[in-house]
Amino acid sequence: MSSKPPEVQMNYQHIARQVFEIEAQAVSKLAQRLDKQFDRAIEQILDTKGRVIICGMGKSGQIGRKIAATLASTGTPSFFMHPGEAYHGDLGMIAREDVFIAISNSGETEEVLKLLPFLKDNGNFLIGLTGRQDSTLAIAADAVLNVEVDQEACPLQLAPTSSTTATLAMGDALAVTLMKARDFQPEEFARFHPGGNLGRRLLSRVKDEMISTNLPLLKPDASFAEVVDSISGGKLGIAIVESDQGYGIITDGDIRRGFTRHAKDVFDLTAGKMMSLNPKSIDINARMNEAFTVMEQNHITSLLVLDEGKLAGIVKK
Repeated sequence: MSSKPPEVQMNYQHIARQVFEIEAQAVSKLAQRLDKQFDRAIEQILDTKGRVIICGMGKSGQIGRKIAATLASTGTPSFFMHPGEAYHGDLGMIAREDVFIAISNSGETEEVLKLLPFLKDNGNFLIGLTGRQDSTLAIAADAVLNVEVDQEACPLQLAPTSSTTATLAMGDALAVTLMKARDFQPEEFARFHPGGNLGRRLLSRVKDEMISTNLPLLKPDASFAEVVDSISGGKLGIAIVESDQGYGIITDGDIRRGFTRHAKDVFDLTAGKMMSLNPKSIDINARMNEAFTVMEQNHITSLLVLDEGKLAGIVKK
């Protein structure tokens, strides 16, 4: 009766590092294979009055969707087209001036190759992203971007791993090169990302973002207890003091420092004694980017918002 052999403990981190190394080498070798075909592809995309249409099947299609999204968000109008849907009517979405990027590692993906006669007849500039330079796709393409890899990270050499990483990297190279060629600016990026933080910074105005109701306002003679209640109740970390000298501000940090400096005598202080005069402020019509810059430069998280010198609200970082 034979005994069961002891289980061999796998080194999971070692396996992961091998994947990283294989895929890093695949991406690194793209630079060595880059040639004038890349220049031709970039020049054609820059010159076209149409859009860039990305097409791929399976994992290549999923990578294609990401490439299309990156291009579209960085100044190159682009969308993804599924080859199966294209062959059943979506080809009508392709205008003659559009640039068509077909992704197929083998260069022999049937669903993609079926589209080639239409693209040729329609006069579209065809860019092929493929790992085989002698494939049907490469021969048909007007520009071929070589995404060949020596091996997949998959130990069975079956699951697309290194090849999809290389294709994604080539798509990023296209997008970044086009961005630099167009001198694409952050303001333009923000236009396509109005819901993100960058969009908020560059597109929104202070008047659209400020807090203008239930402001924590105090008079200079307000007691220490009233100051604490105002800061706590306002939930903004500050209290604003209106005085004949203008506006003052008391932060929750001022409260803590008050205890350190004055000990129990802090309870005898009024808002006028605790406030800092002439706090940082911003005009109501300024852009949020300017407000963020002021806050970052001064290491603060709140600004008073003024409208012709009058308090209109508070803007937070």
